[in-house]
Amino acid sequence: MQYVQGMSQPAKSSRTPATADAPESAAGSRAAAQRLKMRRELAAAAMELFATKGYEATTVDEIAAQAGVARRTFFRHFRSKEEAIFPDHDDTLIRAEAVLNAAPAHEHPLDTVCRGIKEVMRMYAARPEISVARYKLTREVPTLREAEIASVARYERLFTRYLLGHFDERAHADDANDDPLLAEVAASAVVTAHNHVLRRWLRAGGQGDVEAQLDHAFAIVRRTFGSGIGAGRSAEPQPAAATASAQGEVLVTVARTDAPLDEVMRTIEQALKER
Repeated sequence: MQYVQGMSQPAKSSRTPATADAPESAAGSRAAAQRLKMRRELAAAAMELFATKGYEATTVDEIAAQAGVARRTFFRHFRSKEEAIFPDHDDTLIRAEAVLNAAPAHEHPLDTVCRGIKEVMRMYAARPEISVARYKLTREVPTLREAEIASVARYERLFTRYLLGHFDERAHADDANDDPLLAEVAASAVVTAHNHVLRRWLRAGGQGDVEAQLDHAFAIVRRTFGSGIGAGRSAEPQPAAATASAQGEVLVTVARTDAPLDEVMRTIEQALKER
């Protein structure tokens, strides 16, 4: 499984002044922030009612009234009451896609996907109490569990499309039909690793360094699915390597720039001894 890197192309704009987009961008940012604020208020109202009245007994009208808004306002933000407890997924999906679109040319595509899904973990970690309460609720209500699974599937489809777009067609001339399978399996592995760490963190009450746990899980994914991909940087530092010519006149050393100096020196000394 090999991937190629694509250079990011700057977006073209018909506007020449550099500041032409500034007011529009600022207004768009304010609108997005207000939208997310309202979605979170509706979600908080829904969570409170679900906890006190129960999910089945709670109506959309009651959620809207609890949040102090009209019923039509609720439906501007959510299609149903089960969606109301996942207010951040739409915005997080946009942020994850932005990570993919802005990936540096030297970065391995699998590493890019791992960075993208970290946006999802940060969404949960930003409000651990709510995330833990929501996790408990989804375990009790099958409808909410299904809504959560549907949200996860959106991330997986995004990452699959990204990985599929980075295959080296020349390296897969004989088995190009396998590319969709390989991309989906790799994307699924990243999402599964994320979900495993997330569930463990939620069951622990939202305690612990979840990002460090996630990095450990991603390292396992890269070791399993990254071999043979061959594009971009390797996931982990490689040891220094040194060879000496038979005549002993030339010593060539290859090492990563971040390799410890003592390791490089040991490698050189070993190569000199074996001349």
